[in-house]
Amino acid sequence: MYIVQIASECAPVIKAGGLGDVVYGLSRDLESRGHTVELILPKYDCMRYDHIWGLHDAYKDLWVPWYGGAIHCSVYCGWVYGRLCFFIEPHSPDNFFNRHCYYGCDDDNMRFAFFSKAALEFLHKSNKRPDVIHCHDWQTGLVPVMLFENYKYDMGLQRVCYTIHNFKHQGMGGSEVLWATGLNQEAYFFQYDRLRDNFNPFALNFMKGGIVYSNYVTTVSPHHAWEACYTPIGYGLGHTLHTHQSKFRGVLNGIDYEVWNPERDRYIPHSYTKEKLEGKAKNKQALRERLLLRDVDKPLICFIGRLDDQKGVHLVHHAIYYALEKGAQFVLLGSATEAGINNHFWHEKEVLNDNPDVHLELGFNEELSHLIYAGSDMIVVPSNYEPCGLTQMIGFRYGTVPIVRGVGGLVNTVFDRDYDENHLPEQRNGYVFYDTDFHALESTIDRAIGLWYNSPEEFRQLAIQGMNYDYSWNYPGKDYLEIYESIRHK
Repeated sequence: MYIVQIASECAPVIKAGGLGDVVYGLSRDLESRGHTVELILPKYDCMRYDHIWGLHDAYKDLWVPWYGGAIHCSVYCGWVYGRLCFFIEPHSPDNFFNRHCYYGCDDDNMRFAFFSKAALEFLHKSNKRPDVIHCHDWQTGLVPVMLFENYKYDMGLQRVCYTIHNFKHQGMGGSEVLWATGLNQEAYFFQYDRLRDNFNPFALNFMKGGIVYSNYVTTVSPHHAWEACYTPIGYGLGHTLHTHQSKFRGVLNGIDYEVWNPERDRYIPHSYTKEKLEGKAKNKQALRERLLLRDVDKPLICFIGRLDDQKGVHLVHHAIYYALEKGAQFVLLGSATEAGINNHFWHEKEVLNDNPDVHLELGFNEELSHLIYAGSDMIVVPSNYEPCGLTQMIGFRYGTVPIVRGVGGLVNTVFDRDYDENHLPEQRNGYVFYDTDFHALESTIDRAIGLWYNSPEEFRQLAIQGMNYDYSWNYPGKDYLEIYESIRHK
């Protein structure tokens, strides 16, 4: 099968969050099964060019219709750790992708509307006719819309799978989006059953367009699919998902088991396996040495991720002080998305600077994250909402017991040691709480720390039970191939 992924990210060359990891990991898994996969991405000025091999001109004169004229683009081709990627560079005064950032501009909706148009124009003009186009999140929500409305007579029956990674950001625009992309017909597209936003009659919703026009829609875990339909987590798209429920499901993300592998991780000093966990204790010691923590007989709890409301930042802050109070050490690695949160954690870093049992690393460091996973006993993931969550899966891989809030993909992956009635004791792998208050977090941390101190062998067994799970791309890769096959033959 010939599959083209159209996305705004692909790790490690373009990575702002989990989307980049998913695009890369899924592509590699599909290729390992014998399928041909190509990726189409924006050519940002700030992407990691050192992760691209053999970057060269692939299509020099791509003219992309835009408003009443056309924008000249160059398309470059290169390999990102074996994945064949095409990067689209528009030559325009708008400087769509020369902003020193991936997202966060006032005209993001027009930037990615153009990228979606350019990706389709490139497929059309270069005579690429994939069996399936797989596009991701609001940034490519207009791809299935334009494919059906503008390109179906030129390109034939291209089938589209559309994956939503985060319902909170949906992409909004007005009639200017229609005129720019050549969709044009305002009365037609502003109908409720097409692109009109469910709550703002004067706005077009890119993500809604992706849902309505694609052949299949997925989100990144089964529980999050339910949340999107029946709770406020759908951010207003619940009715649209219900209307199209026959083509909507949750497919749990995977993680790259080559990148995250304690047996041969080049970023950790001591390799280990679930049969021989001694190396994990040595990594814990190495982590303490690197971060200047004292070497004492205490559990080490970590948090790795963005510092924002989605990740339950108030609970992250409370977890630091509560863990210290209960005789644990704490390591945080994360960057804030808002100035207020950033300032708050820099203040906390100064306050805790002389405490030998805590280290706050504000920013992101991929190399250090590997050592933190390998050296920690537990990882806390207290998210307000979490479509899938990758940190708990990586934690399992490294024998680091997760303490999570029971939302989204966390429900599908973490099974409480003491209270999960759907899994046998030998299948349980972590700790889960459900409320968003401090008491719920505290009681769960108490249980985890208590087991570490009082029953070290049982804690070790719990870590091994987590390592027994397979959260690689093996199963989701099969799921996506089944979806591709089903829409190919409709």
